[in-house]
Amino acid sequence: MLPEIRDTIILQKREIKSRLEEKYIERTSNMNLDNNLVKVIIGPRRAGKSFYAIHVLHKINNFGYINFDDEQLTEVKDYNELISAVNSVYDKPKYLLLDEIQNLPKWELFVNRLQRQGSHLIITGSNSNLLSKELTTHLTGRYSLISIFPFSFKEYLELFDKELTTLEIKEKLSQYVINGGFPETLVKNIDLKDYLSTLFNSVVYKDIIKRYNIRNIKEIEELSYFLISNIAHEYSFHSLTKVSKIKSSYTIRKYLHYLEESFIFFSLSRFSYKVKEQISSNKKIYCIDNGFISVKAFNFSPNKGKLYENVVACKLKQDEIKGKINLYYWKNPQHEEVDFVIKRGTRVDQLIQVCYELENSDVLKREIRALIKASKELKCKNLLIITQNKEEKEKLEWFKDKAIIQFIPLWKWLINHE
Repeated sequence: MLPEIRDTIILQKREIKSRLEEKYIERTSNMNLDNNLVKVIIGPRRAGKSFYAIHVLHKINNFGYINFDDEQLTEVKDYNELISAVNSVYDKPKYLLLDEIQNLPKWELFVNRLQRQGSHLIITGSNSNLLSKELTTHLTGRYSLISIFPFSFKEYLELFDKELTTLEIKEKLSQYVINGGFPETLVKNIDLKDYLSTLFNSVVYKDIIKRYNIRNIKEIEELSYFLISNIAHEYSFHSLTKVSKIKSSYTIRKYLHYLEESFIFFSLSRFSYKVKEQISSNKKIYCIDNGFISVKAFNFSPNKGKLYENVVACKLKQDEIKGKINLYYWKNPQHEEVDFVIKRGTRVDQLIQVCYELENSDVLKREIRALIKASKELKCKNLLIITQNKEEKEKLEWFKDKAIIQFIPLWKWLINHE
């Protein structure tokens, strides 16, 4: 066993001890340790994946830990050295937490071997497509997927250690919609702008530019800057070539894929019963956390409507990752639009509009008109408008089409939606 490996793992063990002394907010995800499936925790960097796993494993107090964000460990050639070092430092632990596993070359073969040898493994990664692709190939049916995103609003409220009034909850929502839910910015006294700006840049450089050896750094920087400044807007690969210096649709597609698999952005397809139309239609872009938008987007003032919509999109995206729903948006040839189409199995289960400014009667009429038209076309009567304050059910009519629409404030929808 190389002494440097053992020394690194000893240092990481000390880091765990100090982290266990920090304030911890219980996450809504649930990890079952009673089976031999590999527990795969995915989500953005700094969302709390390892912190969550450490606190779950600490209850059984018999686990080893390797963090592959350390370059000394990713350069190890003989992986048996890693296991020998962990067994030495942790006295042959029953469970093994492998953090940011995607940084280890041929990690999937390593994990597969350990699993076959009977190890109880928990692995984390900040790369969605890499994990899903490799796990499908090498661990078919032998893993369970857990997603950890930045704090949900419900988790965010747990920070305040007291029962909040409705007015206080609304005030906290205003802060959450602007600042987002990355745990360290909320638990520790850290400058939000510096932290999130550095984190965003780190993901672009470390997880994309360095990993994929991108030479024209300026191109992907400008693309990410444009996307973060146009959240909840439609795009096509061709349209992005016109607003960027990247003239190849293929390169745009590739860069966007990297940005999405690194958990900065995600896209929604336009709903259609024809798969070919879904693929060829424009998509809508969203960001994994509102804090990134506030510190990186080119805006003179916050666009509350788009920030509301992005919060809802993030919550629904987690449902999709967990396999509960399929998520789309709807748009007809008249350019009338519904923000979210929720599909469960073969049927459309719910249609959702997010409308921050109900005071504008023209905006409200437009949102309702699109919702009723989509309801008729998709044969869905479960209609919801998420608002700033309004809460009631209304029976509404558009020409001969009638519908019952539920209005609910965003804070209440976020708290109840688990």
